[in-house]
Amino acid sequence: MKNFLYIRDIPLRDLKKIISAARKRKKKREGLSLLDPDKDNILKGKFLIQMFEKSSLRTRLSFYLAIKQLGGGTLTLRSDELHLSKKGESIGDTAKIISSFSDIFMFRTDSDKKMLEFKKNLKIPIINGLSPSSHPTQVLSDIFTIEEIKKKNISKLNISWIGDGKNNVVSSLIEASVKFSFKLNIGSPKNHQPGKKILDWLKKNKKNISIYKDPKKAIKNADVVFTDKVISMNDKVNKIKKIVEFKSYKVTKKLISYAKKDVIFLHCLPRGTEVSDEVFLSKNSKVWQQAKNRVDVQKSIILYCLGKLR
Repeated sequence: MKNFLYIRDIPLRDLKKIISAARKRKKKREGLSLLDPDKDNILKGKFLIQMFEKSSLRTRLSFYLAIKQLGGGTLTLRSDELHLSKKGESIGDTAKIISSFSDIFMFRTDSDKKMLEFKKNLKIPIINGLSPSSHPTQVLSDIFTIEEIKKKNISKLNISWIGDGKNNVVSSLIEASVKFSFKLNIGSPKNHQPGKKILDWLKKNKKNISIYKDPKKAIKNADVVFTDKVISMNDKVNKIKKIVEFKSYKVTKKLISYAKKDVIFLHCLPRGTEVSDEVFLSKNSKVWQQAKNRVDVQKSIILYCLGKLR
C-alpha cells in the first residue's frame, strides 16, 4: 500500500512512472466517451471515497472521472455532513469506517495535521487532494501538461512562478523542482516569499531555485509561467493590503513579454485579478488543457497507490 501525500516523499522513479503511465492511458482512450471505462477495466469492483473540507471543482470532477474510467465507483462526502465535523466522532474512528467501506481515500482538507492523522489510522491508501502546505496531484499533472506541450523533459526547461510564495501549489512546485531537477524562479514580495519550513528542506537538498522580489527577473527567459490567486481559500489576512502588495506581480502582456516567445501560461484555477484577460485568453495560455489532464494523471496516482501501475 502506498500513499500520495507530498511530492518530496515519493521516489523520482515512481513520479516518472506515474506520468509515463498517464501518457499511455490517455493515448489509449482516443475515441472513448467520458464515462466509457478503459479497455482493461483494471479497477472493476474498487471503490474510492473522496472527502472535501474545502471548495472544489476540478479535483472533484477529475477524481470522479478517474475512478469511473478505471472501472471503479466513487462517493463524495462533505465533512460538514459527518459526525467528524461536529466533534461527535474522532478522526481515528472515522478512518476505520472509511477503511471498511472503500479501497482508497482522497482527502481535501484545511489541515495538514488532519491529513497525517487520517494516514496514521487508515488501512487503505490516502491521496492528498489539497492541504494548506501541498497540492501534489495538481503539480504532477502540471508537469505532465508541460512535457506534453513542450515535447521535452521538464529538466530542460525554465519554470517561473509569479505570485504568493507561501501558496500550497508553489510549495509542491518547489518539491518537484528538487525531484525533477528543473530550474525554478519565484517572484514574490518580500513578506510573501516561501516560508521557513520549505526553505529549511531546500537547504538539505540539491536545488536550482532562485527567489526574486522583482517579477521581471523571475520571469526572464521562462519557458513556463505559473500563477495563482493572490487571496487563497480561507486566507486569514488583510485582503485589501495583500492585493495592493501584489499589484506589480499581475501577469500582464507586458510582464510576460520578458519570457520566451513560445512561453506557456498555466493556472490551477479559479482565477482572480492576478492575471490579465489578455494573457489568460491568449494562445500561450494552456489552462483548459491543464485542467483536463488532471483526469489522466489522477488515474495513474490511484493505480500507483493500489499497486496496479503498469
